[in-house]
Amino acid sequence: MVTLEPNIPNDGRYSIAETCEHLGVHRNSLRNYTDSGLIKCGFRRVNMKKFYTGSEIKRFWKSTY
Repeated sequence: MVTLEPNIPNDGRYSIAETCEHLGVHRNSLRNYTDSGLIKCGFRRVNMKKFYTGSEIKRFWKSTY
């Protein structure tokens, strides 16, 4: 987990890989956090891929520190 708060816009949408990069975690860890309900994701309507909002990424980061 990174020690500095991610500097991203609150209304941005980020893929799994981008979210992992911003938080400094492995994708399996992010999946575990999502399955546990610690971080919430949305699904794109076109292809049903997961995305995470900037505000949710920041909220999760703040809850871990």
